[in-house]
Parts: sequence; C-alpha cells; structure tokens
Amino acid sequence: MAAEPRFDESIHASTRLRLCAVLRPLDSAEFRVLINILGMSEASLSKTIRILVELGYATTSKQPSPQRDDSRLTTTVQLTPTGKMAFDGHLAAISALADLG
Repeated sequence: MAAEPRFDESIHASTRLRLCAVLRPLDSAEFRVLINILGMSEASLSKTIRILVELGYATTSKQPSPQRDDSRLTTTVQLTPTGKMAFDGHLAAISALADLG
C-alpha cells in the first residue's frame, strides 16, 4: 500500500531526511556506521536521532557488541512504523511536487 503524500517539515531538514533515507530499508543501524555513511559528527548525529526519537519516528537501543572485548555498549537506531510511514509520505509528497513542474 502506497503512503499518502504528506509533506513533513520535521523530516524535511537535510540531516533528518538523510538519516531516514539510510534507515528506511534497514532493520537497524549502528551509531558508528551511521557516522561513517552520513559523514556527520557524533554530536550532530546524536541531536538528529534525539529529534526523531522525540517525534516517535525512531528508537534507539544499547547492547553489547560481539566485535568488542570490553564492556562498552553499541547504540543501534531504527525507524518506528510511524517513522517509516512519515518518511514514505514525505517522499510521496515531494514526488507529487516534482510532477507538478
């Protein structure tokens, strides 16, 4: 089922749009991987994730990493079903705008 076109100002900001685009096809992604893919600083990515979490568009979890020998936890991020719908609707709205031109 196609998402209903709905422009979403909260997703449209470039950092949030890029993060949602990376996360949309994935179950989840590790924070460090997202830094590398998006080329963002830790602080900027943390802020972007926090905004999406506050909107109910993303969740985070911390768990031990099998690749590490120490006790530090790895943070993973995923879009919620609401976040996926909002992103899909936003893309549909942008596509509809592009079709007007």
